[in-house]
Parts: sequence; structure tokens; C-alpha cells
Amino acid sequence: MNKVAVGDKVPDFRFDCTDPKIHSFNSLVGKNIVLYFYPKDNTPGCTKEGKDFTALYQELSSLNTQVLGVSRDSIVCHQKFCEKLGLPFPLITDKNEKLCQYFDVVIKNNFLLRMILGIERATFLIDTHGVIRHIWRKVKVKGHAQEVLNAVKRLNC
Repeated sequence: MNKVAVGDKVPDFRFDCTDPKIHSFNSLVGKNIVLYFYPKDNTPGCTKEGKDFTALYQELSSLNTQVLGVSRDSIVCHQKFCEKLGLPFPLITDKNEKLCQYFDVVIKNNFLLRMILGIERATFLIDTHGVIRHIWRKVKVKGHAQEVLNAVKRLNC
């Protein structure tokens, strides 16, 4: 499979989400999408990233932008994570890794001398027509949400 690139149109995947009204990318036509992949609910980096996007959520929303977090955690786990952090945006569960594979975020990690498959922290900015406009890979959490907001502002100019 080829890696996704800026300029690619995202297929209309169907997915399970903590907001049942959001079940596919087509259900968000006309909105920009910040699609951020993260390894696991309730871990320090993922918690910080969720809080950072929460802090900027109102401004992102005012720019016609829907934030969506994605990991392989279950809907129940996601719901608890949303409640615990007060996340104002929904989370997508990708247990079958359909989105993770398409966006090429599955990586091999060496954990206790065993190779395990993990999720690379990555973010994709998708415009109102479903076209990828910016990709961030190997994301460092500090300052990332602000960087994404700045890109959304440039997109809306």
C-alpha cells in the first residue's frame, strides 16, 4: 500500500465513534477535519494531547473544524476517557486498524525485547472537500495542537 500524501482524497470510511451521528467521513462533508492518531487512552502523552486539543477546541470549531481522535481502544474505553478528561470532541475506535492501515500509522515497537505493533502519533488535516492538506508524523505533544490550529487558520484564509 502506498503512503497517503498531501493532496490525496480520503475514502469514505465507516467507523464507530463516541458520537453516533459521526459514522463516516461523508457525515462531516463541508467541515475541515483534524484527525489525530494516538497510541492509547489514559497514558500520559495521550492525556496531554487530548487536553491540548480541548483547550483549543472552541477556536477550532469556530473555524468550521471537527477534531477526531483515533486509537484502537474500545468505544467503552473511549467514553470513559472522554468523561474523565471532559473531551468536547469524539473519539473513533479502530480495533480492526482499517484507518490506521490506510493512514500508515501502524509501527513496530521494541517492548521488552519483543516486537509489538503500536500506533504512531500522527495528525492529518483534511479540508472541507475531503482532501488531505497537511500531515504531521512522529508528533511530539508539546505545542502540537497549537501548530495544528495555525495550519487550520492558514487553510481558512
